[in-house]
Amino acid sequence: MVSVTKYNGEVLRILLPDKINLKIVEAEAAVKGDTASGATKKAKLETGLEIQVPLFIKDNEVIIVSTSDGKYSRRA
Repeated sequence: MVSVTKYNGEVLRILLPDKINLKIVEAEAAVKGDTASGATKKAKLETGLEIQVPLFIKDNEVIIVSTSDGKYSRRA
């Protein structure tokens, strides 16, 4: 849900939720190696946005993304 504030037909403010659920449509294969440092891989979301996600995330999973910075937050 998005909140839009208008005055005389002009948009004054748009409020987005803090986090939104988005589906992974394409994720790179996980690469074996050092995972102690929080290894990540690239994934493409249903909106076309590409973000870094943990190695355990797979195609067609729904994740929670922060709208303030566009980063992975957690699984949905």
